[in-house]
Amino acid sequence: MEILQSVFGLLALTAFAWAISEDRGKNPLKAVAAGLGLQIVLALILLKVPLFKDVFMVLGDGVNALQDATLAGTSFVFGFLGGGKLPFDEKFPGASFVLAFRALPLILVMSALSALLFYWRVLPVIVRGFARVLERTLDVGGAVGVSAAANVFVGMVEAPLLVRPYLKRLSRAEMFMVMTCGMATVAGTVMALYATFISAVVPDAIGHILSASIISAPAAILIARLMVPEGAEKTEAGDMDPPSEASSTMEAVTRGTVDGIALLINVTALLIVLVALVSLANMVLGLFPDVGGEALTFQRILGVVMSPVVWLIGIPWAEATTAGGLMGTKTILNEFLAYLELAALPDGALTDRSRLIMTYALCGFANFGSLGIMIGGLTSMVPERRTEIVGLGLKSIVSGTIATLMTGAVVGILI
Repeated sequence: MEILQSVFGLLALTAFAWAISEDRGKNPLKAVAAGLGLQIVLALILLKVPLFKDVFMVLGDGVNALQDATLAGTSFVFGFLGGGKLPFDEKFPGASFVLAFRALPLILVMSALSALLFYWRVLPVIVRGFARVLERTLDVGGAVGVSAAANVFVGMVEAPLLVRPYLKRLSRAEMFMVMTCGMATVAGTVMALYATFISAVVPDAIGHILSASIISAPAAILIARLMVPEGAEKTEAGDMDPPSEASSTMEAVTRGTVDGIALLINVTALLIVLVALVSLANMVLGLFPDVGGEALTFQRILGVVMSPVVWLIGIPWAEATTAGGLMGTKTILNEFLAYLELAALPDGALTDRSRLIMTYALCGFANFGSLGIMIGGLTSMVPERRTEIVGLGLKSIVSGTIATLMTGAVVGILI
């Protein structure tokens, strides 16, 4: 029954994207079948092939190694605040954990490592390989294929940078594909961080988060095509191999670290502001009478609104309000806070199956804060297309959210 529920949800989400299309007459069934087929095939390979389960275990060990390495750096710089030996006894386990000094610095390490792997030409090879798969199966132009593939590993601004010379020539539909792919995936610089948060409740968390970004890429292209149908033109990128700005290994590490500082500051500032705004909203809602014997909160409202949506992807109705609250937090605020809430849920709030589905459904940048970052980045690269990019902004949040929900539904079918 739960599998049929997820199948129905996958088809319903696809139908909804078609229903809000700018031109419903331009959506060939071949493109829909190819998009859904590739998404399911990727999910089958990543979730069911034993080799990839072993890869997930290796990735998990890699994340633990990165955490230990980061801890060595933070404890050296920040002392006990960064995880060093405590000069006092903890009153309860975890009391000494400070998010800003223990977890967030992982962004700096991942940013430097990502820049290093690009300089060593490791990531470009992986990106080009995945781009070829997208080009041949989904019949997208090379520029879109490269950007979509890169979004699996880098951020929504960094990925379009790889095809910056082609952005001026992208059609409106292709630009929307680029934006949707950015909204439907997360950057490699934060994957390890999210995995750290949920590893206690989701086994092999880093493997699942990486898989979510990979599986969501074809879903993003499919949904973008349904909502903003394309013409016959496709912008090719040929065998473009994006040059690294670094001239040496040390410069790559330095540049990556400096770029990571901006991201770290941005994440920290947004966390402070968004948590404060949610708290303020709850104070205002607390002035209203209780509903159902409990105080009205922002999270409860989001949970009710998103309940039918998460039910569609395979969440039991008894857990839909809880899961809907996570999806609402992710959409209105960001996925960072949503993963923190997922990790903090009490035992029994969600089953293991529901937690795994939500891990995939939450894995995307589709929220209002990220929209500002993406618009700012894209308009700085192609200022002459500012009006067009801004006009597609809100649509990209919808399309990115639908894409990650479809990935959650696919996982619901297979587990």
